[in-house]
Amino acid sequence: MSQPRALQRRPLSRCAAAASPLPRTRRREGGMALAAAPLSCTYEEYLESQLTARDLRYLESEAVRRQVVDLGLCGSGDVLWREEFEAPAAAAAGLPAAAPRTSLSSVGEELKDNFLWALAEREEANRTGKISSIIFIRDRNSRCQEVSAYIDYAHRLTTDDFEVCFSGKKRLFPRNTDLSFYNWDRNVSTSNSSPNYQVIAENACGLLFKNKSDGKIINVDSKAYPGDNTTRTPVETDLYLHVVIYDHIVRRGT
Repeated sequence: MSQPRALQRRPLSRCAAAASPLPRTRRREGGMALAAAPLSCTYEEYLESQLTARDLRYLESEAVRRQVVDLGLCGSGDVLWREEFEAPAAAAAGLPAAAPRTSLSSVGEELKDNFLWALAEREEANRTGKISSIIFIRDRNSRCQEVSAYIDYAHRLTTDDFEVCFSGKKRLFPRNTDLSFYNWDRNVSTSNSSPNYQVIAENACGLLFKNKSDGKIINVDSKAYPGDNTTRTPVETDLYLHVVIYDHIVRRGT
């Protein structure tokens, strides 16, 4: 199994027509175009300009909208990072540019379990929005109660410190705030939609998740077809009782 790759910088895109003036492009090594930051808008306004009508319909919070666009999880295309956006203005003012993002949380860590390898292999794709993974984990909590959850990996990457997970200092564990949580001993269940998935709990087919970017349905029934552009991968691990990962390739605009 190959080592996780270092984070690659995302291709740059232009501001939407609403942002004026549009950034001018210049050439860099390799022939790729760099977009200079528009001078008349803030980075937050720039992120808002990347949203599609569908994004605005599903994401009501301005803060959440900007966060998921910055991570490449929604929007009309790949976007500039903040340091790339602000670099021209900083240079004009004679200020030092912000330090670039250098690596994934998994880079440089000694991965001691198949599950951690599986997370590392998927980290970059989930951070950039190419894949949206749902992780099913079943295990026992500190009270020896059996619990399980379906976890939106891309969303957890934005809220949790995964360096401590990849280093083995802390485990990724089910929470009652995940997509679906169940305490088998207490017969308590919760469900919560995330920035990437809508939970469809009451359905004849069982528990379903609807990807908010492309509208595709993910069926987590082990005996059923998982859905278009979705694969189901059981993971053998010493860290949990049971782990399955559902990888959905996001097809935006379909």
